Amino acid sequence: MGRMFGTNGIRGVVNEEITIDLAVRLGKAIGEFFHDKVVIASDTRNSGSMIKSAVASGLMAVGVNVIDIGTVPTPAMQYYVASHDVDGGVMITASHNPPQFNGIKCVGPAGRELIKVSEEKIEEHYDVDVDCLAWNKVGTMTYDPSAAESYVNAVIKKVDAEAIRNANLTVILDCANGASYVTAPLLLSKLGVRVITLNAHPQGDFPGHPSEPTEENLKDIISLVRTADADLGIAHDGDADRTVFIDGEGNFISGDKSLSLMARYILSKEKGLVVTPVSSSSMVEEVVTASGGTVMYTQVGSPTVSKTMFEQRAVFGGEENGGMIFPEHVLCRDGAMTAAKMLECIAKNGPLSEQVGTLPKYYMEKRKIDCPNDIKGVLQEYLRSENMGMRTDTTDGLKIFHDDGWILVRPSGTEPKFRIFSESKYPEVAMERANETEIKAIEFVERVLTAKTL
Repeated sequence: MGRMFGTNGIRGVVNEEITIDLAVRLGKAIGEFFHDKVVIASDTRNSGSMIKSAVASGLMAVGVNVIDIGTVPTPAMQYYVASHDVDGGVMITASHNPPQFNGIKCVGPAGRELIKVSEEKIEEHYDVDVDCLAWNKVGTMTYDPSAAESYVNAVIKKVDAEAIRNANLTVILDCANGASYVTAPLLLSKLGVRVITLNAHPQGDFPGHPSEPTEENLKDIISLVRTADADLGIAHDGDADRTVFIDGEGNFISGDKSLSLMARYILSKEKGLVVTPVSSSSMVEEVVTASGGTVMYTQVGSPTVSKTMFEQRAVFGGEENGGMIFPEHVLCRDGAMTAAKMLECIAKNGPLSEQVGTLPKYYMEKRKIDCPNDIKGVLQEYLRSENMGMRTDTTDGLKIFHDDGWILVRPSGTEPKFRIFSESKYPEVAMERANETEIKAIEFVERVLTAKTL
């Protein structure tokens, strides 16, 4: 079969693409890859227990001993794997995708997401359908309820907890009915922060709002930050590996801005390399360079960013979607570390709104269009042909450079979508290019689909 793993694991609609048959067979394939002891966890989705049980059954069928650590954020599972003597871990999550989706992602013994070569080996085992072992050689299942609190305690040890406690901060926290419902309130309370929570109960259909932490989806927390006179708003996605912020004035802070601020804060303590995907704003590079650091660009996706950080010994890395990676903890996107480090940054350097005001001004427009997976390649080639003669970068998708900005077009690795990023120092230019590219892309997809039906 074709490649199963996308940018961040395998995802699809439950009982359509992600079935229990697939989960059991994939569990056996993962078990054949890891062999001995594997940690498994899930987020709060309604299908989490079903898919987790099926994957665990497959693992045990080929002799793997499984440790179920319950419902925890993805980075909590990754920290558990990194800090215990296990072969790897499996997370049942579809992150920010709608509730009808679920997914399966694997991490190695250091807690880092598997690289493509390792995922391809699992796919090879899947294709041959690994045989089950005899009854007396199957694996066992044990449970460890300590993962959430040990993760929180580990994060606290990596920040200046005393400075945060002394700042007497009030925070509005939105858990999106997701996996941070225990860890995030616990972290903030242990850091002496006054916490007011939203959507902090686990509910797999995400009734509070869609789990993608966009400005449109976070209207409630934005409003509450303003009315409650809070110092900060913190919002996680469904599996809490990402964090976005609302400043004390009630302004939504884009991921590029928070990434730039955090890079500057990290570089004020230790100079070095910052790794980020080609989709990140030029603001990041400008801030990093001014702070005495250097930037290396990668393909989109936290596995690639973390792999590059490991190989290049980077001091910091992250994506424009609120996913930040702190190598002193675990080389993975970590929502709790991001929240705690930002609280430390505010405690030491002042209100978030004032810090954001010192950043260079860039404007980014993002679009996402429906695009069947089998059309993504021809759509990208069409957009390349429409921009012949322009300076381009094909690190991931197609990045087209203009004198006053750039356009990035790339296929989504997690859903049947095509993404468009447009940036400029002039908002009207960013908007115009995004609109023009979106219209061209939609019209092309429609033409291809129409031709297929004739």
